[in-house]
Amino acid sequence: MQQLTRILLLLILALVYTGCGNGEGDDQRTDTREAEPELTEFELEHGIGPVTERLDIGDLNVERARRGADIFDRRCTACHRMGRRFVGPPLGEVTEMRSPEFLINFILNPEEMTNRHPVGQELLQDYMTIMPYQNVTKEQAIEIVDFLRYYAETGEDLRD
Repeated sequence: MQQLTRILLLLILALVYTGCGNGEGDDQRTDTREAEPELTEFELEHGIGPVTERLDIGDLNVERARRGADIFDRRCTACHRMGRRFVGPPLGEVTEMRSPEFLINFILNPEEMTNRHPVGQELLQDYMTIMPYQNVTKEQAIEIVDFLRYYAETGEDLRD
């Protein structure tokens, strides 16, 4: 019986000792949450999302750009303007700063891009809002990018 009492007492002391941080200050405790994995070189340059390798979207396609203009008009103009800041950043020259893969990943995966990508985090600080997912397909995202490419190259807005 004495041995059982000693074991119980040692167990209680061990639990109290470890529960109180081993006698150390709180700054010595380790965070048991899973750390976010580092972004790959591709993700840093081209974003986080379904596009995981370079795309060959070809030369600027005016018909695809027209379809993209229509989608942009229905899904994007509530927050974006081409040449000025609005709810979100201006997009008139975005294709000169970002790759098509980056833009497609941002369109298709805006929440994770905002939460994990340095550019998305910077945009959140500047605009104080997360871009909502607009329920578009990858092909529609490519069409939007072609519209943005067309606008950047010609200065013409294909929207009616």
